[in-house]
Amino acid sequence: MVRRTYERDAVFIEKACDLEDLVKDKRVDWRSNPSKATRRQRRYKKRLINELFKYNE
Repeated sequence: MVRRTYERDAVFIEKACDLEDLVKDKRVDWRSNPSKATRRQRRYKKRLINELFKYNE
């Protein structure tokens, strides 16, 4: 099973492509349709990006 994405995982991001590799939805097969899974991924990515801004200040 895939590990959940947490805000503290932002320390592992060095390049933009790391963000794509880090964000995984372990419930992707349970979602009712693909658009909800995409929305969830976008939300995880936004949270990680906001954490990156906190680390860089």
